[in-house]
Amino acid sequence: MTSSLALALRGRTVLVHSEQRPAFAVGRGAEEVAMNRGNFRIRDHVQSRTGLAHLSVAGDELRFAAAAGEAPALVWGLETGPDSLRLTLRHAAPGINRVWLTLPAEPNERVRGGGEQFSYLDLRGRRFPLWTSEPGVGRDPSSEITRAADREAGAGGDYWTTTYPQPTFLSDRLHAVHVETTAYAAFDFTAADRHVIETWAAPEAIHFLAAPDHAGLVRRLSDLFGRAPGLPAWAMEGAIVGLKDGTRSFERLERILEAGAAVSGLWCEDWAGVRETSFGTRLFWDWRWSERRYPRLPERIADLARRNIRFLAYANPYLAVDGTLYPEARAGGFFARDASGGPYNVDFGEFQAGVVDFTNEDAASWFAERILGREMLDLGIAGWMADFGEYLPTDTHLARGEAMLAHNAWPTLWAGVNARALAAHPRGREAMFFMRAGYTGIQRFCPLLWGGDQCVDFSRHDGLRTTITAALSAGLVGNRFHHSDIGGYTSLYGLVRTPELLRRWTELAAFTPVMRTHEGNRPRQNLQIDADPAVLAAFARFSRLHRDLAPYLREVARQAATGLPAQRPLFLHFPQDPEAAAIEDAFLLGADLLVAPVHAAGRDRWEVYLPAGADWQHLWSGARHRGGQRVVVAAPLGQPPVFSRLGSPHAALFGSLAAAGVAAASGDGAGAPSGRSAAG
Repeated sequence: MTSSLALALRGRTVLVHSEQRPAFAVGRGAEEVAMNRGNFRIRDHVQSRTGLAHLSVAGDELRFAAAAGEAPALVWGLETGPDSLRLTLRHAAPGINRVWLTLPAEPNERVRGGGEQFSYLDLRGRRFPLWTSEPGVGRDPSSEITRAADREAGAGGDYWTTTYPQPTFLSDRLHAVHVETTAYAAFDFTAADRHVIETWAAPEAIHFLAAPDHAGLVRRLSDLFGRAPGLPAWAMEGAIVGLKDGTRSFERLERILEAGAAVSGLWCEDWAGVRETSFGTRLFWDWRWSERRYPRLPERIADLARRNIRFLAYANPYLAVDGTLYPEARAGGFFARDASGGPYNVDFGEFQAGVVDFTNEDAASWFAERILGREMLDLGIAGWMADFGEYLPTDTHLARGEAMLAHNAWPTLWAGVNARALAAHPRGREAMFFMRAGYTGIQRFCPLLWGGDQCVDFSRHDGLRTTITAALSAGLVGNRFHHSDIGGYTSLYGLVRTPELLRRWTELAAFTPVMRTHEGNRPRQNLQIDADPAVLAAFARFSRLHRDLAPYLREVARQAATGLPAQRPLFLHFPQDPEAAAIEDAFLLGADLLVAPVHAAGRDRWEVYLPAGADWQHLWSGARHRGGQRVVVAAPLGQPPVFSRLGSPHAALFGSLAAAGVAAASGDGAGAPSGRSAAG
């Protein structure tokens, strides 16, 4: 019998228990969950909470009870390994559906992780619910666009709303904590002396990992979660142009190519047809080639392939009730069910669709083979956006499991279906898919994330900057490759793209593993890359830069195969620099390029922090700077703040990029931002 316990890794205490401050509390609660088009409103009514003050140890078991003489409410098996501890659940008292774990913290400790977070890389000082959902529009309750989205559809979001949560965090004390659960959870980092983890079911396990440095810790997490196959080479050898304009997409692509763009893929998410709604042009959710919208598509795909351009499409795990595949899935019993036993049809805004039940092995196999295999890969499609993994309603009836516990797991199940399709197909190794939704385990299936549906602006919580935070946070929990929609996606309440925004986003995207455009939810109201000569010239130039950067990106990809993400926070390579630890709006692409994107309007100069421990060369001017200082550099359109590490083995490549870029910039309208609107 013992009254206290302390668990440590590499001399760092990771869990402390005493009668006065129990590590665990348990209780009961009743939740209210309402969903509107993927936006969730969740309220909890906690009915009881009891600290488990009494601890007894029997062999490798830790038994926590409310008091001596009472039956244990939680029993954990303790497993130890090299720089690791794991608590594995062996018993939870019947009726428990709330568990709280309190961990020690230090006042100045930084914590990061939480899946893919968009507003903050350092999570300290805030509470983060962990529930996959639509990210929200605006994501700032004080902004007018968020208030308008909330009034209209409860769709405004907040700093913590994300399509990809994960109950994992990394401490700068060089340990990580991962909670093995798919239940609703929350991280509370608001106290100076403790972190509190809340889960709405007893976790299956709690992992503690340690490493001598940040890079080692990220690699250990990558080992824990698994690694997907790498990206096909073509995905990093030019831009993927997103056009959803029917057969006009091919005509527009030719004009983009004539402007000098390096294009590796044409992405037509409307390949299966479209429907018009008040939100904008929506896709027709029947994942078969629309001969009406894209006549002769197989021949066109083959023609593009001969020119080394791949064709990409779109799919999601739902089938429109008015589509041709819906009756087939219904006859096979592949849909999740409603209370009456019929297919559960979700309202997606002016149309309904059935939920394919991926807990049903036959349904998962059917979708992978019948749709992704026969309808897409057989057609010659080389990649697709695998969208909408975060919508599973909590009142649906599944073949296996409870929907409230399956909701967070759904993105991983969906990723597994896509990975299965690639693995089974002869052309699968040269194809890829990309997702915005995620949860624990997606790392071993999904080769590429994208940052979801940002607003078409520079806003702090839903604009261009958030794609940087998203890439860095997702990378820390084991996701190697990330990218975003060039120009953003969501255009509502009069918000439209400006030429400046489109160009700044293009500059950022050129220095990410994959460079891809998107026309947005309202293409006809928003500026597109081929609608403005200066925008198109700039896009063409940076697509060529991305193509020419491919040898370095391949090296970064090889490093990523060891568990490091392609886009890295500065502290990952400069852990001894305290100022580098605070930088959240710049990143290292690999180890040798520092990218500090301009993420505000009307700026032609930009302040950049160069971490200590290396010397740096400004890509465009060639000016050299010692690390450990802030510098202000010229950053007109066409010259985003990018620095190479002096002494890099890739110095010759970086020099050639700079020389070509400076020469080209004189002819593509580079200079101070014009501020011209999309309509002007």
